[in-house]
Parts: sequence; C-alpha cells; structure tokens
Amino acid sequence: MRIAMIGTGYVGLVSAACFTEFGVEVACVDRDADKIARLGRGEVSIHEPGLAELVAGNLRSGRLSFGTDTAAAVADADAVFITVGTPSRRGDGHADVRYVYDAAREIAPALDGYTVVVTKSTVPVGTGREVERVVRELRPDADFDVASNPEFLREGSAINDFMRPDRIVVGAHSERARALLSALYRPLFLIETPVLFTSLETAELVKYACNSFLATKVTFINEMADLCEKVGADVHDVARGLGLDGRIGRKFLHPGPGFGGSCFPKDTLALVRSAQEYGAPTRIVETVIEVNEARKRRMAEIIAGACGGAVTGKSIAVLGLTFKPNTDDVREAPSLVIVPALQAAGATVRAFDPAGMEEAKRCLENVVWCEDPYAAIEGADALVILTEWNEFRALDIGRVKRLMKAPVMVDLRNVYEPDEMAAAGFRYVCLGRAVAPPDTPTTE
Repeated sequence: MRIAMIGTGYVGLVSAACFTEFGVEVACVDRDADKIARLGRGEVSIHEPGLAELVAGNLRSGRLSFGTDTAAAVADADAVFITVGTPSRRGDGHADVRYVYDAAREIAPALDGYTVVVTKSTVPVGTGREVERVVRELRPDADFDVASNPEFLREGSAINDFMRPDRIVVGAHSERARALLSALYRPLFLIETPVLFTSLETAELVKYACNSFLATKVTFINEMADLCEKVGADVHDVARGLGLDGRIGRKFLHPGPGFGGSCFPKDTLALVRSAQEYGAPTRIVETVIEVNEARKRRMAEIIAGACGGAVTGKSIAVLGLTFKPNTDDVREAPSLVIVPALQAAGATVRAFDPAGMEEAKRCLENVVWCEDPYAAIEGADALVILTEWNEFRALDIGRVKRLMKAPVMVDLRNVYEPDEMAAAGFRYVCLGRAVAPPDTPTTE
C-alpha cells in the first residue's frame, strides 16, 4: 500500500515514520524545500525520543521518501493524509483551517484512481465536508472519499502512542473508505486495538472532546491543590483517592503550573468557539481556559511570596522551559507567562532546559541562558522547577544549597518531598502539600 503525507510537522513526520514500520510506502510532501532536503538526509529537528532512528532506518529501506511535488506523491497513493497545522486564528480563537483547504486544492488535480483523502489534522466539525466539497468542485470526475482519522499522540511518547494506541478513530461515510483504512491499520487490528468507526462529524469532535476533558482533569486537580493548601490536606493523596476510582482514572491528576503545549490550549479554545457558533456553549471548558490562564499568572506570585514578597533585584534560577519533559516544544508553556512576569517584577532570570532553550530563545528576551542546571543555580536567590525533566529529579541537593545565595526552592511540579527538603535546610514551596519549616535558616 502507498500513502502520501501532506505536511511534515510533528504529526505528519511521526505518522509517516510509524506507517513505514507497517510495511507501507510513504511519500511525505512539504513546501519547505530546505526542510525536505534535511529530512531526506535523515536530519530530524523535532525532539521526539526514537524518531530520528525510525526515520533513518526507513529512509534506508526505501519505504520513506520526502519531496516537494504534491502531484507525484498523490498520483500513486491509495490514501492521502492531510497533516498540516491548524493554529488558533488570531483575534477569535477559531482553528485556522486554511492550510487544510490549501492542501485539498493541491491534492484534487493529482487524484488518479480511487483514493481516500484523510484529515489527520485537528479540525473543527464540518471541515471534512468542506474538504469533500473543495475536491469535488475542482475534480467532479474524481473517484475519492474523505475520512477523518484524528491523532492522539503525546509529545515525548508519540511513537509508542502510534504503535500501541488506546484506540483508533475513523470517521467515514463510505464502506469502501473504511475498508481501505482498516487494511492500512491491519497491524494494530492484529494486536486487538479497539477501532471506532463513526461519521465524519463525530470523529472530528472526538479529538476536541478528548483534549478538553483531559485539560479539565488537569485544571480540576490544580484547584484541588489550592484547596489542599488552605485546609492542610495532601493533593497527592487526594489524586490517588481519585485515581483509584475506575470511573475517573489516575492519569492527568498531577498538580502543576497550568497546561500548555500545542494541543490543549488551542483545542479547548477551538471547541469553545465552535460550540458558541452552533449555539451550544461549553461553559465548563470556558471556565477551564480562564482558570488555566489565571493559574500561570499566579505562579509568579507564589515565587515572589517564597522570596519574601518581592523579587526585585533578585536572581531566579528557572529549570525547565518546555511545557512538558521529553520535548523541545515551548508553545503556550507556563514559562512564557511566568518568566516575563518575574522580569517585569524586577528579577533576573537564569534558565536551563535540556532540549527547549533554542525554541525558548525565540520567545523570551533578556534571559541568562545557562549550560547546565548548576550554572543556572549559582548565586540564585531562589530556584524554580517549571518542568519535571528526569535530570531535575535527582539534583545534588547539597551542591545546590552551596551554590545558591539563599536556599529557596519553588517546586511547581512537586518533584521533591517536603520533609526531605526541610531537613536539608531549604525553604521549600510546592503545590497542595503541607511543608514543614526548614531546620536551618534560609539565608546565609
């Protein structure tokens, strides 16, 4: 089987590399000739564990190719996947689907024989129908169907998510299209992966509903953490109590500085805007967005409080800039709100991230960029953990204390244990957990 992948961003590249592992021939197309040339040499700029090796291996096998000629890729394809970006539209928050329709216009003239055009980009309800209209208008003679096959890839574990997914969702009105996509995903059928066949509209909505529900879980546990701080409870135990309920589950119940990334912020907003447009407002999701944005701003206040109420003239070490570990993605990351807020309050920010500093440099100004965690910590009045990278979980606490001007740690990911940090002489601030006072003074 042969497929074409229109777009070589995160979803397109991961999906293409994984499909080739199934024995499928995949031709990836992108307008960026320089990017295509780099990918053709096996140079992968996306930070995703295992992806570079997967791309290189399948380039050598000949199953994976990269080019800029959409017509050539589409003409030989049994299915064409649209994986272009759908960012939030400036001003109103609607998903910007113009790149999807541009891709449809490029695909239409090249269709040759029966083809399934698949939207894998996250798109609002009704996009698939419009793609069908666009293609039909340009090629009334074409033999094709349109399907929706949303992705559920988590940055940092995307390859495993593709190879061993919780489920596959296929939205299609044609049995012919369902049969072709069933054949494409046959290796996952063999390991008894649940497959949900739905209408186009349902599949499009499933992705938004999933991300919005998960964002709601994150926001809920963050609010529970705030309440725990007020009443003297432990949010970790509250989360365990929740997670052991089979109706709720334990995932996405970890308190933090607010959700970010390429999906949750834009998808929750797009769902809200679509729901308003159809006259069925999603009040819960609207509140989730508001609470999450307020939480990011509040984190800067917590840091200031740990520093005695103000950060003016102080040096703050920030470890972690990406929205989560194992990625270089800083889109909508809490760091993009917290760092400027600290700077506006008069602090100097010294920062380190294992993978995300080059991306962060495009978004943040006047930051002192450091080569490792300890360089950032040296001379700091406070240390802030913003992302739970594994290497931040086992810092040499004795060395950290010696390097710092004052032993103050604000752990916004609850990486460390409050009692242990207090025993080490730190003023330790975390989220939703009781913290004992340090055994030693916090200043030297």
